[in-house]
Amino acid sequence: MSTLFSRPLSVLNVGVGSFAQAIRQAGGEATHIEWAPPANGDRAAGAALSRMVNHPRVEAANAKAVERLLAAQPRLEGIGIAGDALPGMGKRMVLHAGPPIEWTRMCGPMKGAIAGAILLEGWADSEKEAQALAAGGKIDFEPCHHHAAVGPMAGIISPSMPVWVVKNATDGNLAYSNLNEGLGKVLRFGANSPEVIARLKWMQSTLAPTLRAGLDKLGVLDLKPLMAQALHMGDEVHNRNTAASALLIKRLVPALLKSGAPASDVAATIEFMAANDHFFLNISMAACKSMLDAAHGIPDSSLVTAMARNGVDFGIRVSGLGERWFATPAPVVHGLYFAGYSMADAAPDLGDSAITETAGLGGFAMAAAPAIVKFVGGNAQDALANTLAMTHITLKRNGAFTLAALDFAGTPCGIDARRVVDTGILPIINTGIAHKAPGVGQIGAGVTRAPLACFTQAVSALARSIESLADSGKA
Repeated sequence: MSTLFSRPLSVLNVGVGSFAQAIRQAGGEATHIEWAPPANGDRAAGAALSRMVNHPRVEAANAKAVERLLAAQPRLEGIGIAGDALPGMGKRMVLHAGPPIEWTRMCGPMKGAIAGAILLEGWADSEKEAQALAAGGKIDFEPCHHHAAVGPMAGIISPSMPVWVVKNATDGNLAYSNLNEGLGKVLRFGANSPEVIARLKWMQSTLAPTLRAGLDKLGVLDLKPLMAQALHMGDEVHNRNTAASALLIKRLVPALLKSGAPASDVAATIEFMAANDHFFLNISMAACKSMLDAAHGIPDSSLVTAMARNGVDFGIRVSGLGERWFATPAPVVHGLYFAGYSMADAAPDLGDSAITETAGLGGFAMAAAPAIVKFVGGNAQDALANTLAMTHITLKRNGAFTLAALDFAGTPCGIDARRVVDTGILPIINTGIAHKAPGVGQIGAGVTRAPLACFTQAVSALARSIESLADSGKA
């Protein structure tokens, strides 16, 4: 011991931070390691995790799932009508963001948006009548994710709405999203006034047919290269889509001009797209959905294939656990609020747009978009740190989406539910913030984290699933 203390000490301190401080005050060197027990001290979840770490079946399944995710090639195929295009879409069905939820539990923005969709479909003549119809059990409500679709914020898709059609050319699966309405009073934030319904009808009658004509002239558009280029231009293709929208417009405008569509409709369509920096968002979401659906359904895989929020619950789905959702209360987002608003005015986290983070974009690619921190809070170093932190909970880097700030390393992708539970590092999501009342709209933006409870539930369920197969002799 005397020999030890006669030498310079360099100590790694785990646990109480003041121990490291005491060593430094005595003249030693100490590095404090932030550590917490797996699963935040939940012994049952920690035990389930211990049985899944380095499990050969899980490792093999994850290798297969993440390879499918990386190999996916999303392509913009065209524009369809939801009732015709989406698998299993009923005639009196309204799709919403997030995990399943019944009308009585829905948040204000979602209820307002559903009432707007009912008015758009002509199922009711007033908002009061629409609300009564929705509450009366005459409308079927299901998550967008159950129909290969995604939608931002309230995520509402009703049968007559036009939808983007994205095809994963590698595996052939399709994904869908509605068209972005722009800013201001919009359905996705719960607004359903006559001006909102009039805009949606214009999108049905003019925008969608004109875009369809342009896409028919353009042909299939590969989305991965466009998204990769946008990352190099300062986007992260979730909350910042300025470059991606401009790149899309650049490709579409010549085709629109040659499409034969009425000149006035072409002009109005170009003007509408150019006025909305988020126009590409819904396409980005559908592209990510197509990539992740290709990785879904791999038995024994702990790869997360969806993170979604409905303004009440935050839920995830895991590749090896089928169509089950693992949900817990959605957090209220900490961020920058517009003048006159605060967290007290905010609805809990809302929307399917976290599909971008699930695919390794959005918050996972914040290093590509340092300007986003001016919108969500923090500084450029925070953006870089957020991306680097996500490497600890993901299975691979996506070489198709490289980041100049990281010497062109790929974005971290393939969230492993086991690693989230083990490290306590929660997936980061940058997002808009909706007012809790319908129709007020966006009141800020910020950064939030996926709740740990979703992942502990999933890991425990996966352990039970694999162990039940072993007990039955099928493993």
